[in-house]
This record gives sequence, C-alpha cells and structure tokens, in this order.
Amino acid sequence: MANTWWEVQIQCEPALEESIFWRLENFGCRGTASEQKGSNFLVRSYLPQFQAHLLDLAALSLWLRQDALCMELPIPVVRWELIDEQDWASSWKQYWQPQEIGDRILINPAWLPVPENTERLMILLDPGVAFGTGTHATTQLCLESLEMRLSNLPESFTSQERVNEDVVIADIGCGSGILSIGALLLGAKKAYAVDNDPLAVRSTIENRAMNGVSPERLIVAEGSVDVLTKLVPQPVDGIVCNILADVIISLAPEFNAIVKPSTWGVFSGILLEQSKAVADALEKQGWVVATLWKRKEWCCLNVRRS
Repeated sequence: MANTWWEVQIQCEPALEESIFWRLENFGCRGTASEQKGSNFLVRSYLPQFQAHLLDLAALSLWLRQDALCMELPIPVVRWELIDEQDWASSWKQYWQPQEIGDRILINPAWLPVPENTERLMILLDPGVAFGTGTHATTQLCLESLEMRLSNLPESFTSQERVNEDVVIADIGCGSGILSIGALLLGAKKAYAVDNDPLAVRSTIENRAMNGVSPERLIVAEGSVDVLTKLVPQPVDGIVCNILADVIISLAPEFNAIVKPSTWGVFSGILLEQSKAVADALEKQGWVVATLWKRKEWCCLNVRRS
C-alpha cells in the first residue's frame, strides 16, 4: 500500500455533491466523505500518490468545473495536498456518522459505539480504502432494493413470489462488502463477492469478520464474472452490481453464465442519463427492467429475467 496519499478537498454547492462523488470515484479516489460548511459542502477524498500526477489532478479540477458550468452552478473550489498514510486513514472518518437506510438497515462506523435500543439490522463497517460506506445514493438505492426483495412479503403473495432462506446472490464489484453483508442480514443464505481491486477484497474480508459472518456464507475473491463462473456451483438467485454504467454494459453478456430463468438483478452506479443505454444492454441479454428507482441524478435498475 502507498505510504503517501493525495487529499483532495472540494468546496461546492450542495447540488453538486453527488456529481462530485461520481467524478471522484471514477477518478480512483477512496474514502470519500463530506460535511456541511455553512451553506456549502466540503468534500474530502483520498487516493495514493502514485495513482495521480499533478496534471491528473488539474484535469480533475477542470472536469469538476465543466460539470458545474453544465448545471449552471457556481464553480467548486478544488485544493489538494500530500499527507501520510496514517493521517489519511483517520482524516475522513471523523465526518462519517451512523446512517439509517430504508426501513431496516443501520450502517454503523466500526470505530463508533454501537447505538442502544435499535431494532434495525446493523452493519458494522470500516471500508478502509474501498468504496462503499453507505453515504452514496447508489449504495443506498441498492440496499433499499435488497430490502424490498429479501424482506418478508405479505401473506397474499404466492409461494413463488416469497423470498426464502435459500437465496444465493452474486455481488460484482463488492467494494467494502456492504451489499453482500446487507443481503445476508436481510435473509439471503449465501453471497459470492468479487472485485478487481485487491484492497476491496481485503476490506470485504475484514468487514465479514467484523460482522460475524462466516466465510462459508460470504465467499470473497479477486476478479469479476469470469471468476464467479468458477466459484458458484449453480446459477445464483440474484445479482447486485453497484459499479459504473459502462462496466455494467460491457459485462451484460457475461451475466448469462451465472443466471437461471428466475434470477433477479439490482444494478446501480448509473446516472439517469445513462439508464436507457444500460437498460437496452440488459434487455438484449434477456432481462426485463421491472422498476427504476432514482435519487438525485443517480438511479438503480431492478430487473428480472424475461
């Protein structure tokens, strides 16, 4: 792991926060957090020094400027500096607080006391340098979709519509493991989680242990769908995929290797303007978009096999 990190600070209008989070994630930043400063937001994000040169950071600043101009909002103020690894590891965490998501889930930072008298399902989380803290709209949409899919349904639903304890999911681009752990807490039997980033794999394994999830229930590996095809003994019941639209589109044909006629999917990391392209790519591979949930400029596609 790198010993020196770039800390990027961006002061912006609240309306720009989500687009800035997306830019930073796409740029390769990790551990992004924000806090309110008067009427503005201050976004902090971090990435290893070797991953970006000064010219790269200047380009990021230009993209953020262009995004603001397109949205007819004031241009954000962007600054960056080099900090030691031990400093970055604690810098952003002080701004991250427990967060309720949906009707049943509570994300609790691992370094904070566990709230008392809560009936929510609690995910203890220390994402380290992996993406996935629950603060981003796309992660929230995925967890809410999983809650809808995996929660107990009314008696009026048929047995075929009722989710049971035998549900197995695949989490592609697992980041911190937040979606896999959430699915298991909501009642899934087993989750297979993969990510191309070895730091994300390590983070998922650490969060698995922190939440008392057995390695037999949450299988973690480095890679993508090609690795899943070797890991899963039979097609999965559900796919969760919170990455980027372009990646989902490119992976769409590969999903066929791990699905069955009844498989459902939750796909996010998608800007509203990209939703049609993603939906088209999935429909070409035999999926039907059942619902589109949106939050600000982001959306989540809940799909099923046709």
